[in-house]
Amino acid sequence: MTDTVVIALPHFAADAARVAEFLGAEYRAYSRSVFREVFPRYPRIVALMSAGIAVRQMAPLLADKWSDPAVVVVSPDLRFAIPLTGGHHGANELARQLSGMGMVPVITTATEATGRMSVEQMARATGTDVVNRDSTRTVNAVMLDREVPVYSVAGPAVVIVSPGVSVLVREGEYAVGVGCRRGVRKEEVIGAITSACTDAGIQREQVLAYATTARKAHEKGLIDAIVELGGSLIFLDDDAIRREPAASPSPAGRLGLPGVAEPCALAISRKKELVRGKEIYGRVTVAIAR
Repeated sequence: MTDTVVIALPHFAADAARVAEFLGAEYRAYSRSVFREVFPRYPRIVALMSAGIAVRQMAPLLADKWSDPAVVVVSPDLRFAIPLTGGHHGANELARQLSGMGMVPVITTATEATGRMSVEQMARATGTDVVNRDSTRTVNAVMLDREVPVYSVAGPAVVIVSPGVSVLVREGEYAVGVGCRRGVRKEEVIGAITSACTDAGIQREQVLAYATTARKAHEKGLIDAIVELGGSLIFLDDDAIRREPAASPSPAGRLGLPGVAEPCALAISRKKELVRGKEIYGRVTVAIAR
């Protein structure tokens, strides 16, 4: 099945068929329900129609720039390809692809319009994913004015970063949040994570990253455990943790936090979906999200 669909008003069906053939895409005739039908199914959508029609139909469906499809409007005369959503997430690339049919790609994302690479582009080019996605707003804005240093850290490793640093890691589906008592041993952490992942049917290589509160940055047992597991450990500040809900009551409330394991897992997950609520294994708490 193709990942691209072309939608057009019946009057433009012949041109839409040409565009679909060029892209190896499917063609769908426009109807009031067509956007609602294709949004969850196709990562790339080409709308051969006025931008106004596309915007009105899309607006109620938009949820998050990291999960919304890349949508490009093509003007009825086939002159312009205009990314509407997901510019950094495939729409700019799709518009440039359509230049092969003689269309002019109208790029409006600031970094790419000025010839600079965005964090999202860098992630695609390196086969990685952005763990702390909120950071991209700050980093992309700085990229407009100056070069931003890029550091490659060979793992296993532990990285402590500020909110203004984007962390890219090799792609995985699951995020593991970890809480622990002071002085926890490496073996305790490894045992807890292994048990949680085994119970959830998750392989180690499917883990995108591990996360905990920055208050645990000096817990040697926790750090050594993640290094031995060959994973990436992200320390989150209080603000990042507070932005996420905790599904279960937590003693972390006395620290002004909604929790540790669950909100940390959600904070670095892609879909913000908790697949395994927190489980307590002795002095270690583990939660898993994706």
